[in-house]
Amino acid sequence: MTSMTENKKPRFSQDSKEAFRNPWVLGWIAGILLVLAVNVGFIVTAVMTNPGLVEKNYYEKGRDQEQHFLEQQLTRERLGWQMKLDSVHKPIAGEPVRYTFNIVDTNGIAIDGDKALLHAYRPSDMNADFDAVMQEIAPGVYSVEITFPLKGIWDLSATLFKGDDHLKFTRRISVLAANP
Repeated sequence: MTSMTENKKPRFSQDSKEAFRNPWVLGWIAGILLVLAVNVGFIVTAVMTNPGLVEKNYYEKGRDQEQHFLEQQLTRERLGWQMKLDSVHKPIAGEPVRYTFNIVDTNGIAIDGDKALLHAYRPSDMNADFDAVMQEIAPGVYSVEITFPLKGIWDLSATLFKGDDHLKFTRRISVLAANP
């Protein structure tokens, strides 16, 4: 006499004719569900962490980009201003740092402008961008103390306005993490 366990087939078997009891079918279904779950996770992460780096009028700005670049180049050549943007020490996130903006003409004479602005642009998060008005501390020398809220790569653009003319100087910097 055979026991009942010898006649009974295992619940999950490759020999099973029922699809949902075959491990190969279950494996394929699990693989598809895993891929779908990962894709849903990517979509949710993309929507929730959107840095908003797309320009609002990107088409108009892109269409006129070459013309704007040529105008800036002609202005730079016509004015002959030489610009330099420096800080005393490397910037650290959360700590104030002073930036100095120096402008001279081709003869080395300081340019006394109407106003100077500093724009800090974070390529990975537009919500962290900020502007600061620079104070004139000497003819052709402007300064501002700023604090970067986040570590990483930043683009600094200093712009000097004088009458109808304005010229921008851009520099990429790396902000260090605060020491614990």
